[in-house]
Amino acid sequence: MSFYQRGEVRIHYEEAGSGYPLLIIPGGGLNSKLAYFTGNAPFNPMELFKSEYRCISMDLRNANGGQSSGPLEIERPWDAHADDQLGLMDHLGIKQFLVLGFCIGGPMIWNLLRRAPDRIVAAVLAQPSGFRPERPDLFYSNNIKGWAPTLMASRPDITREQIDAFLSKMYRANPDFVFTVTRDFVRKCQTPILVLPDDVPAHPYAVAMESARLSPNAQVSLYPWKDSPETIALAVRHTRDFLRAHRPAAAAR
Repeated sequence: MSFYQRGEVRIHYEEAGSGYPLLIIPGGGLNSKLAYFTGNAPFNPMELFKSEYRCISMDLRNANGGQSSGPLEIERPWDAHADDQLGLMDHLGIKQFLVLGFCIGGPMIWNLLRRAPDRIVAAVLAQPSGFRPERPDLFYSNNIKGWAPTLMASRPDITREQIDAFLSKMYRANPDFVFTVTRDFVRKCQTPILVLPDDVPAHPYAVAMESARLSPNAQVSLYPWKDSPETIALAVRHTRDFLRAHRPAAAAR
């Protein structure tokens, strides 16, 4: 097991393969952790892409069942997670990299593109999370029920009031679109992206497609793509081709 420490923050991460760096963000919301890839993921990118890339992934800070921990940064929840992701890449000596993210990885990727546009070469957003106006409190409610109780049981230093403030800042302070950036930001973002859309309550198809339409260098894979092994294989092939197309030429040799 590998750990990266920065002050009170301790991040558990794993690597697989070699080649150009590929940061992979697991799904699972605030319970995003490495076990996602062998549990609920539609495909396991750590296994599928390790023959071509230096695949790097991590347990999200304070994910239940994960091994990363740190304080709740109530006033900057999304940026705290970006600090962990960028800090890990700094720790590994990596300046520029590709990124692939599932679920919560969608808003996180947009935040990384806002925070460090010069470092992200290209990004794949698989079944990205987004705001659904007909269910405005979906993410707050899901996390109050599915994340908060276990975290508070294991961390007596964290109170219900802190959890409420943290989730409110994360999901209620800017309840629109992809949570972390504006539509105007997406319109101006030149980084190539590939969207693998989904349409379940937490992964609205409309938001995934709107972000793809607005982004000037976006591609969209097939939909639906998780229904069968054959369509999953097509989405994986599209992802592989996209990553290869945007991997720096020197790294491909």
